[in-house]
Amino acid sequence: MRYLVEIQHEVDVSGVDVHALERLAVRALEHEQVATPAEVSVVLADDTLVHELNRDYRDTDAPTDVLSFAQAEGEPFAPPDGAPRHLGDVVISLETARRQAQQAGIAVDDEVAHLLVHGVLHLLGYDHERPDEETIMRGREDAILGGAAHHH
Repeated sequence: MRYLVEIQHEVDVSGVDVHALERLAVRALEHEQVATPAEVSVVLADDTLVHELNRDYRDTDAPTDVLSFAQAEGEPFAPPDGAPRHLGDVVISLETARRQAQQAGIAVDDEVAHLLVHGVLHLLGYDHERPDEETIMRGREDAILGGAAHHH
């Protein structure tokens, strides 16, 4: 197993193909040619949890659609030989994703897929603070998602 993607959920995931998300996360890592072995955790959560995380770690007192927590920030030790590097966690609020999908008139699966890829790219160091960065990141997202039109 070159890439390990662990998906955890404490919420109702109806309408979401969890196995497709695993494959998509692997595809994102492959597309970005991330050194193997590597591991990503994905948490499918509700607004309450994401709100707490956003407040406690990002100083933003509001729910959001996706948060990324990169592990590489200040990791003092290398993993033991053969153990995957843990890239970090992507936390997706399914509540917000369902709302946004409804507003955009797209399937929940598509919205969650987009948020997952967005979150994984954040783990890999992409950002969208500046317009040029956003253009690059969106191009990567579109390439990984297979050119499906996703725009926030």
